[in-house]
Amino acid sequence: MPDAEPVTRSAAGRRPALEFPAELLYSESDEWVRVEGDTAVLGITDYAQEQLGDIVFVELPAVGRVLTVGAPFGVVESIKAVSDLYAPVAGEVVAINEGLADAPERVNDDPYGDGWLVRVRLAAPLDASTLLTADAYRALRADGA
Repeated sequence: MPDAEPVTRSAAGRRPALEFPAELLYSESDEWVRVEGDTAVLGITDYAQEQLGDIVFVELPAVGRVLTVGAPFGVVESIKAVSDLYAPVAGEVVAINEGLADAPERVNDDPYGDGWLVRVRLAAPLDASTLLTADAYRALRADGA
């Protein structure tokens, strides 16, 4: 996974404006996808982690589990809510971010870097038309959806 700059909070505890990296694809259920050859790295968006608040627990699938598009594959628990994670792609989980077991706050601090969730070997080449570009996702969230 390429290194990403962590999103840091200001001295007053406020974060800069939400980020939606252009090289990623997004689902309407607030997951992001980074395609790397025949695999995809998945996580939740900056918008999602901001809405959830402080994340205290992340439940991820076992390596080897097969994900189906749109089906739940895990759970994120915050001080505000428990939310299902939905697979934006189909394929086999080949790695999970084991560091989140001891430091789930990484999802808040660096959702596009150290806060990634799972790596999936794609079942078929990704049909990017089923996901949103950064601009389309930003517009969706700007509308308050």
